[in-house]
Amino acid sequence: MLPGKKFFITIGLLGTIVFVSTTAMQQQQQKEEHKYKNLKVLPKNITEHQMHEVMEEWEHSLGVRCNFCHVRNEESHQMDWASDTKPEKEMAREMYRMTANLNKKHFKAGKDSIGMIMETGVNCNMCHHGQAHPEVKMPERPMRPQGQPGQQPGGGQPQPPAGDKQP
Repeated sequence: MLPGKKFFITIGLLGTIVFVSTTAMQQQQQKEEHKYKNLKVLPKNITEHQMHEVMEEWEHSLGVRCNFCHVRNEESHQMDWASDTKPEKEMAREMYRMTANLNKKHFKAGKDSIGMIMETGVNCNMCHHGQAHPEVKMPERPMRPQGQPGQQPGGGQPQPPAGDKQP
């Protein structure tokens, strides 16, 4: 005797439920694999596309490649994105915090949909101009014509204040 119609429908529904739940679990595992590890200044829910945009902006602003901040795992021959081995990575975090604070305090920048400070005033390129280590240069002092404050009559140098020792 063959099982009834209800039996086949029940088996079919159970099979569908198992298939759908298995597919959903696989999709969840794939999403978890894309979660980034060791994020300290970037939002934990940043998407792959957004992460790529941020890293590309920093890459172009500093004129560097990924290995400037990240190390390669020699065993797996893959980049170890989560590693904090290189001090440049922590410096990049500090610089990001600095620009975010400047933008928030002085330019009233809010946060975007994933919690990143929106850049409205200051960014990496403003100082770096495509250089990993921007040149720190002091402004030159203009020559003062004679008779200007700070100079002695007759072109002599000003005297140091009392109490300062001369070399």
